[in-house]
Amino acid sequence: MADICTCGAQLPPDSLFCNKCGKPQREIEIPDIEPNVYGVTAATDVALLPEPVVEPRPAPLPLNFRNPIAVRIALMAAVGATLLNFLVPILNWPAAGFFAVFLYCRKTGTRLDVSAGVKIGWITGLLTYGFAAIVFTATLIPDALSGKLGKTILDQMKNFPTQDPNMMAQMTHLIQTTQGMVMLLLFALAFLFVFVTCLSMAGGALGAKLVGRS
Repeated sequence: MADICTCGAQLPPDSLFCNKCGKPQREIEIPDIEPNVYGVTAATDVALLPEPVVEPRPAPLPLNFRNPIAVRIALMAAVGATLLNFLVPILNWPAAGFFAVFLYCRKTGTRLDVSAGVKIGWITGLLTYGFAAIVFTATLIPDALSGKLGKTILDQMKNFPTQDPNMMAQMTHLIQTTQGMVMLLLFALAFLFVFVTCLSMAGGALGAKLVGRS
């Protein structure tokens, strides 16, 4: 390569262009880029390869009776609470709500707050009350029809003497009638409903507090 350009300018060593007129002083060799296994060159690999698709996480199902997982787990907890009623009465109802939350979190991998725990406890409480009402009614109806239940209630009332004899007489008359026994059973079922559902919701809230966020 000449040290002097055709324009007369002195060229630096190994220069590609003239620093005065810009004339190329030698040819630039561009190496050939062979296609890779994908049929594209290395320079365009990044641009042509498809970007990975990240699928969005599905939204959790609402906690109601349209949620099949919640209903199935609540039903299992309700059956377990009904069987445990003969071993640990009363404590079995908050335990049902607690374990319903525990099983739901383990099954779905979803974190639950206290409000969600109360909802699962409510579903569990309703199902548990259904079983409890069946057992309660089946146990008391034979005694109510035979008059044994009314006699038992009257005997217990004698242990709590009242200062109002008229009220005592009215209660005795009410218990001795069929209509009075029906009203008494309905009142007991209503009380049982409030008791079972509230304890189940309390157990669900406790379960969400302890295991729902872990």
